[in-house]
Amino acid sequence: MLRLFKSKEEKELDALLERVDNNMSNNYKDAAQKDYKNFLKRYDELASAGKLSDKVTAYYTGVIEEYASKLTKFTHKDQPTKWGDWK
Repeated sequence: MLRLFKSKEEKELDALLERVDNNMSNNYKDAAQKDYKNFLKRYDELASAGKLSDKVTAYYTGVIEEYASKLTKFTHKDQPTKWGDWK
C-alpha cells in the first residue's frame, strides 16, 4: 500500500520498521528482534493513545502479522552449529 501523506507517528513507525529490515538484511538477529519489540511497544503506545486512525491501525495490523511470521525462526538458537546440520 502506497501511503503518500503520513503523519509524524506513521513516519516514526516506518523508521522503526526500517531498522528491523536493515538488521534482518545484515543478519543481525538479536538486533532485529530487539528493534521489532521496540516497534511493537511504540505501536501499542500510539494506538492506545488514539493517535492512529482506523485505516492506519488496519495497515499496521497486517504489517505486524507479516513481520511476526518473518521473525519467528530468525534467532541464533535456531542456527545450525555444525557443518552437517544444514538442511
